[in-house]
Amino acid sequence: MSPAISRISAACLLALGSLFHGVAPAAPATAAGHLERVRQAGEVRVCIWPDYYGISYRHPVTQQLSGIDVDLAQELGKDLGVKVQFVDSSFARLFDDVLGERCDVAMFAIGVTPARQEKLRFTAPHLASDIYAVTTRSNRRIRAWDDIDRPGVIVAVAKGTLHEPVMREKLRQAQLAVLDTPHAREQEVESGRADVFMTDFPYSRRMLAGTDWARLVAPSATYHVTPYAWAVAPGDERWLQQLDAFVARIKRDGRLLAAARRHGLDPIVITR
Repeated sequence: MSPAISRISAACLLALGSLFHGVAPAAPATAAGHLERVRQAGEVRVCIWPDYYGISYRHPVTQQLSGIDVDLAQELGKDLGVKVQFVDSSFARLFDDVLGERCDVAMFAIGVTPARQEKLRFTAPHLASDIYAVTTRSNRRIRAWDDIDRPGVIVAVAKGTLHEPVMREKLRQAQLAVLDTPHAREQEVESGRADVFMTDFPYSRRMLAGTDWARLVAPSATYHVTPYAWAVAPGDERWLQQLDAFVARIKRDGRLLAAARRHGLDPIVITR
């Protein structure tokens, strides 16, 4: 475990108070209420991003879903006594899918940012990750984290992810390239058109496990830790309380930690 990873939990806990304080609902939810709808339908609709390795990943060959939030969605269904219906979504479609009632809850380790808090409500966080960079093994310009924000360096991010606004704010000398999809972001780096792309701990594991060209560049100190949680539409306090009670239960009874360990995410899990 790197020193940067080991500092994540402490840094996250310090940030949580200010991040979650004073956030008000932006708009009313459906009149019926999600809990009533879930119980009446006998299913809970869960938005996922099926390309998120370790979180909510659909295997391209078997089409099998796996990841911590897939496991925990099934546990939520068991606690509610209903089936789980997974709905494909993405960070780019997050607002439309949650506010448009395509799902009752979005469960794909959504970074809690001020921009997202303006439109959505969030459960208590269950994970927290710093930002990591992925470059190629052959890139001679990027050897360490301090090599990234230099003149001539091109930093790629995926549109709609939390890395887009963070890197817009932090970069002073490097050029930022915003790509429409995570795959396009990776292609830019693999082809050499960009030097690095920014990601988080779970997705970096996918790159290292699934490619022969990727090299991880970790920050030498805490860079920008973000808590991850599940998102719902504003205006339905009873549904949010139900989900928060579930988060508290899985932290107490060990289900959260067990799921994190199954998917190699225990370095970034929040168990209290």
